[in-house]
Amino acid sequence: MIYLKTDEEIELMRESNQMVAKTLGEIAKVIKPGVSTLELDKIAESFIRDNGGTPAFLNYQGFPNSLCTSVNEQVVHGIPNNTPLKEGDVVSVDCGVLKNGFFGDSAYTFMVGEVAPEVKALLEATKESLYKGIEQAVENNRLGDIGHAVQKYSEDRGYSVVREMVGHGIGQNLHEAPEVPNYGRRGNGTKLKAGMVIAIEPMINLGRRQIIQENDGWTIRTADKKVSAHYEHTVAIRKGEADILSSFKFVEEILTLRSEK
Repeated sequence: MIYLKTDEEIELMRESNQMVAKTLGEIAKVIKPGVSTLELDKIAESFIRDNGGTPAFLNYQGFPNSLCTSVNEQVVHGIPNNTPLKEGDVVSVDCGVLKNGFFGDSAYTFMVGEVAPEVKALLEATKESLYKGIEQAVENNRLGDIGHAVQKYSEDRGYSVVREMVGHGIGQNLHEAPEVPNYGRRGNGTKLKAGMVIAIEPMINLGRRQIIQENDGWTIRTADKKVSAHYEHTVAIRKGEADILSSFKFVEEILTLRSEK
């Protein structure tokens, strides 16, 4: 069952998603070599609670933390820990917030210090593939149009697309119908209607697309242990142009300021 949201509900979802965006901005301020992902997790939980939200991932189906932090070959669902991040690492930080009865969900892959050029190129391509998918997220298109756009952009550049993990509908539940794959055929799949709200989240690998679940029951990593990147926006379907409810603005303002120092 796909739940269409009213304009009022979409505005409530924008609030939740903007809190996610600001939380990721707080992460951008402190992420550097020597900081652990558990420290990032505590910062996120405090910021969300201080601003009237509830961390959406904490205790969700037993997940132990407020952020998913996936380092290097980890694709998604990494559990924060005390291991310090190193120069050259990348870490996908996936954050969810519940506020006013509605969920927000977004992810950004951060570079820790200077990273290898081929890794930086992967991150840039993955983020761009997200926006290619969002361009297709308009009324009367189909889910396959989104997946095709992400897949074509990524594979044309020699990367591979994770297939088992997908985006999703979102609203009063963190995960709703429909599933939103990052691959597909144009003109295939569920028709997009105004009022649908979906999380689009490309997971793109430097090497092969195959993945493995770690023994912790959560962390997904690449089978070949090559780096993966992950970006996510929550998007409302409209006529003509998608309405991005989440934002990378706060992250990118901070990263720009830090790079100028």
